[in-house]
Amino acid sequence: MNQGIVIIPTYQEAENIEAIIHSVMELAVAFDVLIVDDSSPDGTAQMVRQLQNSFPNRLFLEERAQKSGLGTAYVHGFRWALGKGYDFIFEMDADFSHNPKDLIPLFEACQSGADLAIGSRYVTGVNVVNWPLSRVLLSYFASVYVRKITGMQIMDTTAGFVCFRRQVLEQIDLDAIHFIGYAFQIEMKYRTYCLHKKMVEVPIIFTDRTKGESKMSKSIIREAIFGVLTLRFNHLINRF
Repeated sequence: MNQGIVIIPTYQEAENIEAIIHSVMELAVAFDVLIVDDSSPDGTAQMVRQLQNSFPNRLFLEERAQKSGLGTAYVHGFRWALGKGYDFIFEMDADFSHNPKDLIPLFEACQSGADLAIGSRYVTGVNVVNWPLSRVLLSYFASVYVRKITGMQIMDTTAGFVCFRRQVLEQIDLDAIHFIGYAFQIEMKYRTYCLHKKMVEVPIIFTDRTKGESKMSKSIIREAIFGVLTLRFNHLINRF
């Protein structure tokens, strides 16, 4: 078995799913792919099932009964990947905002000793394409806010393009993961930080989706703002 798997949560990604899968499968490093689909009404899962014939034993599909949030989709994928024995477990979006080619430097960072490699938009400046200035500022200063509250010295705390060593996920209580949006990404990094694991930022260029609809919402932003305070408080009272 290949020891690296890319988890891609999907909801309404029929416009992107075939291209993103092919892009990962064509890389020089042979990563497996797990699609976690939340019963997309646009036929995303059906397209994945058809592609499984082209990539036997490398492309996998987990279907969930309803749309239950990004964080729970990743936790579902983490459990599946750990159960299958993968050593390197990636998070990646389906919409090409994350360049599949950047999976390789994330993988190499973990092979070189990182416990968590983060595809960072801000470690070498602001590397974001096609976002309005308001959203760039929101994302950038959200990371500043998170650093102030948590003490993590990570430039891109809300990044959703990462590679975990399996040992990290094995030590995190996945049953205790509560958040689903930006706060989920912050929570996973903070729990890794609290375990004193080595986190490395790998510079990437983030390009906003050109097909499909963004899943961003005001409730996700609120969750991130107040969720950080909850995380810090829970850690201070030894909840994790």
